[in-house]
Amino acid sequence: MLISLHLPKTAGTSFLGLLEAVYGDGLLRDYRDRPINRSVAARRLRALAGCLRHAAPPPRVQAARCIHGHFLPLKYALLPARDGRHFVVWLRDPVERLASHYHYWYRSYNPLDAGRLHRQVVEERWTLERFCLGPELRNIYSAFLWGFPLSRFDFVGITEHYAEDVRQFSEQFLAGAQPTVAPQNVNADPDHGSRGPYIEDPGFRVEVEAWHARDMALYREALAMRAARDG
Repeated sequence: MLISLHLPKTAGTSFLGLLEAVYGDGLLRDYRDRPINRSVAARRLRALAGCLRHAAPPPRVQAARCIHGHFLPLKYALLPARDGRHFVVWLRDPVERLASHYHYWYRSYNPLDAGRLHRQVVEERWTLERFCLGPELRNIYSAFLWGFPLSRFDFVGITEHYAEDVRQFSEQFLAGAQPTVAPQNVNADPDHGSRGPYIEDPGFRVEVEAWHARDMALYREALAMRAARDG
């Protein structure tokens, strides 16, 4: 059983394409929780309730070979699996992840299905500064990983090294199978994305890093885990 946590704007949609190609009908998509659109108490209670519920999972979860989506991984911490549970996650430089998330929300906005916070950001016309330095999205990695340290993951990929890390993931968990899947949800703006950083002002970057210090620490931990894996 592979449990894949999709942190927003960390290549999770592209990774989903790979998982779809490999697991087919054995893939369960779990995007119903919408953690960032809930209060801290509500998302934690939902994760705890899910953790207890999945100790004796419903048939559709039992039948899955892979679960992928936006959820707190604690939700599946007690999930029984005959062949064991393997947790995977991708992390990206938190400052660039925030800016990418900001532009993606404006680019993809649909008032009919947007979450509460998504609607608030777009309809109130938040600036990038308001988005990055407000309390609502502070330390998103830490929020998702509540009760589930990074060390519990069996594989931590780095988005900036996506191609190489997908290859390593494939060798470790997919017996080398690596279907060709086109990247998804890539920013079409030629001034951003893979062609250069979103945030070039060093002063602003330092301010954002300080505000998201817990996520910066997690990212550095992920980089160290990757270096140890390569070493």
